[in-house]
Amino acid sequence: MSFKTSSLRDQFLISMPHMHDAHFEHTVTYICDHSEYGAMGIVINRPLDLRLDALLKHLDTEDSLPVKDNRQIYAGGPVQGERGFVLHRCQDSPWLATYQVTNEVCLTTSIDILESIAAGKGTPDALIALGYAGWGAGQLEREISDNAWLSCPANLDILFNLPAEQRLHAAASTLGINLDLLTAQVGHT
Repeated sequence: MSFKTSSLRDQFLISMPHMHDAHFEHTVTYICDHSEYGAMGIVINRPLDLRLDALLKHLDTEDSLPVKDNRQIYAGGPVQGERGFVLHRCQDSPWLATYQVTNEVCLTTSIDILESIAAGKGTPDALIALGYAGWGAGQLEREISDNAWLSCPANLDILFNLPAEQRLHAAASTLGINLDLLTAQVGHT
């Protein structure tokens, strides 16, 4: 039996309490792309012990630039953990490598946006992550079918304005769900 699923682009994936995968346990992931070929997203609630100044120093960027916006860096997922991704509100400034997820959200992978953010000239609504979450063709659909994830429309206030530790429960509450009331035990009939 086959069925066509709708795209989960611009959705949050909320891990279910019974998920015990170290990469995704207690996470909320913003889905940037989803098609019959697979899916790609950024985990938005796993802050690293790393700030933008240290990341730029590691990348050997221009030393003369003072860091005015030393924001938190996140663990975006287990794939390509050394590669940077910036989720941000779309704006007029053209970055070298930007993918438009929606009319409001873009994903940029070029260093020019990091330098702009550090200089205090970038968009205030931006989340910087190392790595991403990826699923092969049909994998995410199977995981959702197996009740590993809940999905809901993304909320930009949750994505850009809430503290990381509040994002999981806030995303679930948009569905009217209190994750603290769900059991981590799975039953089979």
